[in-house]
Amino acid sequence: MFDNQHTVYAIFFTITRNVTVEVGKLGSFLFPIGNYIYVGSAKRNIQSRIQRHLQIEKRKRWHIDYIRPYGEITHVQTYSSELSECERAQQLLQQYKGKWLVKKFGSSDCHCFSHLIYYK
Repeated sequence: MFDNQHTVYAIFFTITRNVTVEVGKLGSFLFPIGNYIYVGSAKRNIQSRIQRHLQIEKRKRWHIDYIRPYGEITHVQTYSSELSECERAQQLLQQYKGKWLVKKFGSSDCHCFSHLIYYK
């Protein structure tokens, strides 16, 4: 299903109604109707990580777990390590002419503003 040589992934999803969600320690945020891309990485067994993210009912461990119940996943893309998770998030932000909505969403372990991209 996914290339296990890949280490970076992007989960594309759509939220069809405005929703306010408490995202762990980050706080409460409004997620407006629109399209989103969540960029993550897994150094090993990327398939298991992605399969976990696709599930709705689970213990909340990553930021995406908090908004997953409100989003309809449209597709998942994996990438080689040619670009890091951070570089891929920047590249997708520009490619989709997106914007960051929530500071540190998915990027609490790096210096990026966010790894969650919003686009219309």
